[in-house]
Amino acid sequence: MKLLNFLRGETFARGIHPPEHKHTAATPIRRLPWADELVVPLAQHIGKPAEAIVRVGQEVVRGQPVAKADGWLSVPHHSPATGVVKAIELRPTARGPWTPSIVIRPHAAATQEDLWGVARDIDAMTPDEILQAVWDAGLVGLGGAAFPTHAKLKVPPQAKVHTLVINGCECEPYLTCDHRTMVEESAALVRGIALSMRATGAVRAIVGIEDNKPDAVAAVKAAIAAAGLENVFAEAVPTKYPQGSEKMLIMSLFGVEIPSGQLPVSLGMVMNNVGTMAAIGKLLPAGQGLTERVVTIAGPGVVRPGDYRVPLGTPISFVLDFAGAPRDATSACQLVLGGPMMGQSVAALDTPVTKGVSGVLVFRREDMAERDDRRTYPCIKCGQCVESCPMGLNPSALGMLAAKREYDEMGAHYHLGECFECGCCTYVCPSNIPLVQQFRVAKQVLRERAASAPAAPAATRS
Repeated sequence: MKLLNFLRGETFARGIHPPEHKHTAATPIRRLPWADELVVPLAQHIGKPAEAIVRVGQEVVRGQPVAKADGWLSVPHHSPATGVVKAIELRPTARGPWTPSIVIRPHAAATQEDLWGVARDIDAMTPDEILQAVWDAGLVGLGGAAFPTHAKLKVPPQAKVHTLVINGCECEPYLTCDHRTMVEESAALVRGIALSMRATGAVRAIVGIEDNKPDAVAAVKAAIAAAGLENVFAEAVPTKYPQGSEKMLIMSLFGVEIPSGQLPVSLGMVMNNVGTMAAIGKLLPAGQGLTERVVTIAGPGVVRPGDYRVPLGTPISFVLDFAGAPRDATSACQLVLGGPMMGQSVAALDTPVTKGVSGVLVFRREDMAERDDRRTYPCIKCGQCVESCPMGLNPSALGMLAAKREYDEMGAHYHLGECFECGCCTYVCPSNIPLVQQFRVAKQVLRERAASAPAAPAATRS
């Protein structure tokens, strides 16, 4: 495949410019203490849940595997603290249903050092060994999707990858965890990129960073130069939401569109998040598993906002107490895991921080008063949703079909599958129609119908 040139200063069509609210961008990452109880869900990634390999009452050390992968599209989990397994039971998660989880009680006197793992000679590792090491580390996409990283880096036999695209845009309002990772852990980021290039066979890598993060661009460029990598680049792209989507970032960098229904690998590219690459660069040399991640704790309802290194499994209630956020119903109105555009609203404060949680945002009742007072009105055909949709869809028509539950029509003739639920249409809608929420329901209904449909009879030879 032919290598494409960069399109410096270009961007994708449409999109929006919501207020950034990135007040924590200049604050160094701090460490959150360990809670009295950590909850490790077995299903905190796309794919099959992991299988517990510990028993109740068992002593574990920080970094020790406590659950093994159940098949290729699954990842292991590791103990986020030295302590004892208190229970293996159903616990609430951000996805809604209660799910089997390993509950660990950390030892109060433990230093909480990483006590599990054997250092590796990463320079001598083959591509297959790198992929296995990524799998053993339990890594998933830390940008929020939580797709198993080893599966994403595994190039299909019929494909050839020439370019590794690294998403450092972080276009969601409030979130700055990727920003701080690029500034403070740029050496680990570049090391992870180099390892991922060897694993995929890519001959170059490009880190796309929105131009509102000049310090991150400078830090990554300096780390690339220090590592002596001539085929790795850091490119500033225009600030616009949703620049961090793989289709949008590839369009901004190269001016090419990923074909409908296909992945970046169809163009010879693989895309990952900067947090994931930094984790690879940090964990693989030490032979360790993922036990913590950087999380932005922010929003108008937070007294001590910032980016924190949070042990996985930390209950949201503990996070709120440490950051000085209100927990009573009269003050805290909305709690969002992730960014305000694509994140999930949660109600249970005992929901734990998992591998895919990039932010914990708290909004007070007065912050939500304007939206609470706005009712939903009929569509006025203003076209603002069409003008903002980065995929060029017609959210207005999709919304009217969703209201009539014409889900098959949405999928067959209005390209519902191309919607990646960025929320631009809902954000600009003057009628306050929850368009993206309607699309999520429609997709779920279509998935359930497809799963329950009888299998087509196998063809027989005459």
